[in-house]
Amino acid sequence: MGRRALLGSLLAAPALAQASWPNRPIRFISPFAPGGPQEVPARIIAEHLSQRLGQPVVIESRPGAGSAVGTQFVARETDGHTFLFTTTSFATLPAIMKDPGFDPFVDLVPVTLVSESSLLLAARADAPFVDVAGLLAAAKARPGRISVGSAGIGSSTHLSMALLQNLAGIELLHVPYRGVTQSLTALLAGDIDLWTGDPSIPAGQLQDGKVRPLAVTTAARSPALPNVPAIGEAVPGFAVPFWFAMLGGRATPAEAVPILIREMAALRAPDSALWRRMTAQGATVLLTGPEALAARLRQEIPQWKRVAAAAGITPE
Repeated sequence: MGRRALLGSLLAAPALAQASWPNRPIRFISPFAPGGPQEVPARIIAEHLSQRLGQPVVIESRPGAGSAVGTQFVARETDGHTFLFTTTSFATLPAIMKDPGFDPFVDLVPVTLVSESSLLLAARADAPFVDVAGLLAAAKARPGRISVGSAGIGSSTHLSMALLQNLAGIELLHVPYRGVTQSLTALLAGDIDLWTGDPSIPAGQLQDGKVRPLAVTTAARSPALPNVPAIGEAVPGFAVPFWFAMLGGRATPAEAVPILIREMAALRAPDSALWRRMTAQGATVLLTGPEALAARLRQEIPQWKRVAAAAGITPE
């Protein structure tokens, strides 16, 4: 090789290395306030990818507008290293906002479903019904009189109960709060009759008998609450899993998603930190890849639009 050719090859080598992905720190954007349940899997995955890819993976919270602010930020980023770490709210936002500021099918690239778990439907220990069948009977006898709290209008806790009303042919009184913790406080105070949310939130009250679990919202029973039936056992067709997912902005390089999927594969093993932590919380680790996430969004986004319309929720 001549001197000029050798010099050319040496100069080209760094450029080729720089073109590979990732070539800078990776950001996970959480569209919620710090301290939310999504941070647990996000931090485990961030630490794992940082070790595997040789680049820092940092988590940033950009809350606001029901997760729309953080989602818009990722949709507009052009660095190819910024990803959204979100929840079921990604599928419900288009049902409650006329223009959430992004097109879920155009402006973001599916990476993977991370995990899914169940919400819990619960009542106080002194409730006159002990299961979903009893609740349905009571609701049909007193239309609009049995109240259910939610984390806010258009939240997954609100829409899941709207779906229950549609499928079961009942009418509940929806009472929105600023979060599931506030609605749990209202349940314990006797201000509302029903509560729905993450089962880990009322763990202490479940243990001491102040809160009665009625059912979980997934199609099958939760491994964390094996003795609690699924709502679908009494209301055929009802299934509302609560999931975590990763998506990239539309500028995400084509090679990035396969690299991420490949490097996260080890987290599906039962001895991984992600598996141990999530299963302890009653969640199922998925890490299925982009196709399953895309299929989930194609199914859920139209579904929640129909549910919101039937519940009289007018997109703002």
